[in-house]
Amino acid sequence: MKGFVVEMIEPVTLGRQGRLVDMYVLSPFIWRTGDGYELLVRAVPRRDDEPRLKMAEIWYGTSADGLHFDMDEAPVIFPGPGLEDLDGCEDPTVIVAEGRVHCWYTGWNEAQRTGRLMYAAGPDARSLNKQRRVLDSRPPYANPKEATVAPAADGSWRLLFEYAEEEHSKIGVAAAPDLHGPWEVIGPLLAARPDHWDNWHLSTGPVIGAGSKQPVMFYKARHTTRTGGSAGPRWTRVWDRWSHDATAR
Repeated sequence: MKGFVVEMIEPVTLGRQGRLVDMYVLSPFIWRTGDGYELLVRAVPRRDDEPRLKMAEIWYGTSADGLHFDMDEAPVIFPGPGLEDLDGCEDPTVIVAEGRVHCWYTGWNEAQRTGRLMYAAGPDARSLNKQRRVLDSRPPYANPKEATVAPAADGSWRLLFEYAEEEHSKIGVAAAPDLHGPWEVIGPLLAARPDHWDNWHLSTGPVIGAGSKQPVMFYKARHTTRTGGSAGPRWTRVWDRWSHDATAR
């Protein structure tokens, strides 16, 4: 496999209105539809110091060029009323298939200090309806979040996710026959490596070549030293294993 080269970095900007003007925005997910682009992004209030009031919402925007997005006046996914996402909806991931928009997101419950992976779907991104919990927080896969969803070479689907274990962030993988699930966790994908630069924090990223025999997932990692210091995050890639291991199971 050949390497990858970053040819250009261009900023993504949001044309905000309403409450979104005064909110932090994180974890954008962009996809192409027809001649334009669509975006879902996590937004969090800036000014509330109380954690339970910093409830994340998911907002929608559209763009002609994929760089500047005009945002809606209100969120498309917001917390509650269920306990799973009572205090926050975070980190959206989208697959458009079967004439529907499928969205996975992280639900947060502040009192339980627990995150879970949730699923919403609808005919379009402005009409998403919450459907179900996809992955609960259970040992050793605590607080699953930040899903990456992609087809495997055999036509089934994989859901890659970040989780917490032994004070590390790691990456696990779940499998399902189709997008509707049920999703079964089939094991860790990547573990923190004690003697390497990715010895502490691992987080999922985008997949290139999904559905082929040689998919590539980029992932983010962070290093910590024995004295407690940490280096900044770095991005690298892993290929084949998430698709082939799961298929061979």
